[in-house]
Amino acid sequence: MASIKLHVPPIRSSLLFRPKLMSKLDEGMKAKLTVVAAQAGYGKTTALSGWAKLCSSPVAWVSLDVHDNDWITFWSYVTASIQARIAGFAPSLRSLIEKGPSVSAEPAMSMLQDELAALEGELVIILDDFHFIELPAIQHSFIYLLEHLPAHIHIYIASRNELSIPTARLRAKGEYYQIKMHDLRFELEEGFVFFRDMTELHLTKEQVTLLCLQTEGWISGLQLAAISLKQSRNITESIEQFNGHHHHISDYLLEEVFSQLPVQLREFLLETSILHRLNASVCEAVTGCANSQEQLEKIERLNLFIIPLDDQRGWYRYHHLLSDFLQQQLARKNPDKMLQAHIRAAQWLESRGLEQEAVEHFLQGQQYSDAVRLMEKNLMAFMQTKSIVLNRWLSVMPESAFADKPMVEMFYISVLLGVGEWKAAFRKIEQAQIRFAALQGQLNEADWKQAMGNIYFFCSIVSYLHKDLKLTSDYFELVEQYMPEGSFFQTMGRNRYQGYDAFDDHLAFINDLHAAGAFLLKWIKAWENKKQYPFIGFLNVSYSKLLYEWNRLDEASFYANQALGRDDIKPFARIMIQLAVSASQIEQAKGNSERAAELLMQLKSHIDSPDAVLFHLRIEAEQARLALRQGFIQEAQNWLHHCGMLHTDEVSLSRVPEHLILARVLAACGRPEDALHLLGRLLQLLSAENRLRDRIKSMNLQSLIFEQMGQMDAALAHLEGALRLAEPQGYIRSFIDEGEPMAVLLIAYTRTRHGNEKDKGQRVSVVTLEYVRDLLLALHVEPEEKQQAKVILTEQEIRVLRLIADGLANKEIAAKLGNASETIKWHIKSIYRKLGVSNRVQALQVARESNIFL
Repeated sequence: MASIKLHVPPIRSSLLFRPKLMSKLDEGMKAKLTVVAAQAGYGKTTALSGWAKLCSSPVAWVSLDVHDNDWITFWSYVTASIQARIAGFAPSLRSLIEKGPSVSAEPAMSMLQDELAALEGELVIILDDFHFIELPAIQHSFIYLLEHLPAHIHIYIASRNELSIPTARLRAKGEYYQIKMHDLRFELEEGFVFFRDMTELHLTKEQVTLLCLQTEGWISGLQLAAISLKQSRNITESIEQFNGHHHHISDYLLEEVFSQLPVQLREFLLETSILHRLNASVCEAVTGCANSQEQLEKIERLNLFIIPLDDQRGWYRYHHLLSDFLQQQLARKNPDKMLQAHIRAAQWLESRGLEQEAVEHFLQGQQYSDAVRLMEKNLMAFMQTKSIVLNRWLSVMPESAFADKPMVEMFYISVLLGVGEWKAAFRKIEQAQIRFAALQGQLNEADWKQAMGNIYFFCSIVSYLHKDLKLTSDYFELVEQYMPEGSFFQTMGRNRYQGYDAFDDHLAFINDLHAAGAFLLKWIKAWENKKQYPFIGFLNVSYSKLLYEWNRLDEASFYANQALGRDDIKPFARIMIQLAVSASQIEQAKGNSERAAELLMQLKSHIDSPDAVLFHLRIEAEQARLALRQGFIQEAQNWLHHCGMLHTDEVSLSRVPEHLILARVLAACGRPEDALHLLGRLLQLLSAENRLRDRIKSMNLQSLIFEQMGQMDAALAHLEGALRLAEPQGYIRSFIDEGEPMAVLLIAYTRTRHGNEKDKGQRVSVVTLEYVRDLLLALHVEPEEKQQAKVILTEQEIRVLRLIADGLANKEIAAKLGNASETIKWHIKSIYRKLGVSNRVQALQVARESNIFL
């Protein structure tokens, strides 16, 4: 049944040939995107199908309908249509698409783009009735494909509406072509030919002219007029009655034509109007009419706006004008018959294994129990590939329809939580908790316990989102009681890329590190001996990060490695990436640079996810950060050029780590103003969302950049802000990971504090100097009288200074260190400023006096 959607609709041999319109469609071959936009009845499908038959290039066709407003369905049909025309095209693409969209659809679109680019000749892709496609996820991926579409691929779209996707860039490049309503209208000469050659009417020139004026060249209006006039006893009088806007004409003409048909045919049309596609079998099931094939062929002979979908006249669809008219008539005159037609259609579809379409008709027929029955039967498959459709189905049903279907209810709650509809999810959880508790004794014991265990798991999620770890722990106790083997929903979607998720890294969301530590350790100990409990991986990650932050490196390493050694965690990329990044940071802090880099490289090669491309981008950002920590600025700079991120991008919680790494690399590559611009916007977002840890990291980075720019007052102000936030929770690594530049700032801050308090005779900050001294101690800073200039310069600046002492020029230093010349100039300026000098000779003299080269 799906194959007919990929078939170019046949055209009647008697169809009026329109060379001017065909020439306009030919012009579209010079563009990437051609849009044929007009209201219903202007012959968009007819024009494109006629042109497709004449086109010398392969044409991949998709007839879209309301059921295709789903990411997987849409792109599956697009892929299948190309595969039907190009043998062996992208055999692995379909499986990637069927795993569904992620936060970004780029992996699938990138593969599609690459496969299209590899084609030798031109290819045309025609998407008919594109106005049914409203899902943002489809539109975003479609935009991405258009922007990267090879020049020899041409997409044609037929739509009733103007496109909602941006086309300005395509227009500017001359890659967009549009055929509008006035291009599709019959001109007067075409009207003469139509009535002369395509009808049996003998109209005068004046009558044809009047009809063309009254219908404004609207093709369907002229076709309806011809059908109506054949039955008219007074053609002149009938023509004079065709007045008003063409929409009113269509209603009038359809009513006129419809009322003249035999009763049996009218009933057949009304009952079958609810079908998106028709053949004799489904029509017989819906109407009980044994001669359904004859009726379909009769409707076609009458030119009653029916479109054959294959050359054998096995499948048809009604023109949208006729379908809409008939459904309005049926709903108004006999709503019960309409419900019965939907039910019979659903039963026929279910018997053919077309269960998704069957659900749609069961819902239209208000047979909610049957709809839920099919949903429950296919729930796991639908949850993976049709989650958006499932959510739509559930949203139009009364809640009582699935009140005794715990897994269906649980899925709906998980979707609401996943899309951020927290209030609606909370309300449904409360209702479900009461309802399922009352089902004890009605469900078997195992199903009831599973239902309650899932409910308590969702209650724990609600408590977590309210940052109530004690209540979260209480609900975990109940989950253990009712479902000790764990919940399916604990790991649902954990192999898909979701960006930077508060459920993946608890310390990004929970501000109370002490409460978090007790909570995490309790449940790690409770679950660590379970063999199949991958959910524990997230807890190990967060506890490892917490211990790392408190500079307890050996303990942090233990909990990271404990999770890395579990086989049940390895299939879940979202857990593995957090673990490996945490383990890499620990190894770097312990001085094991090679092992730190190796962990990230191994992670990249072991990711097995449909979103592997997105996970790789995340890993590459971490590799850039590690390169900076190890002094390989050129590697970080290389990442900057190909990462696809800009400092002007919109900041989002889902990309906080990447934003911070981008700012860090920008500053290291001599672009401090751009880094500060990004950090300022990021800090606004983090403050609004009350994300403590990443606020501290952002403010630390700001302070270091201000210091590099010579703005010490601003640097110390931002540092004090970070210290004030960090001290109550005992943050350490967020400061000392910045190395010697942070030591410089902390020493300057200590001196400034001593001076201010001496002058004012009182403390002027809520930050204790004991905390600052602890940080300096963790940085292994020497006593103040010995460290002086030695701690002022970074390791990279000392390397540059030594090469200056060797007599190397800037370009030679850049080549030696693998940096750009501009980066070396920026380092030299920083050295001059820190040492209080203005040239190389002075810099070397101060360096020797300060024993920097020792």
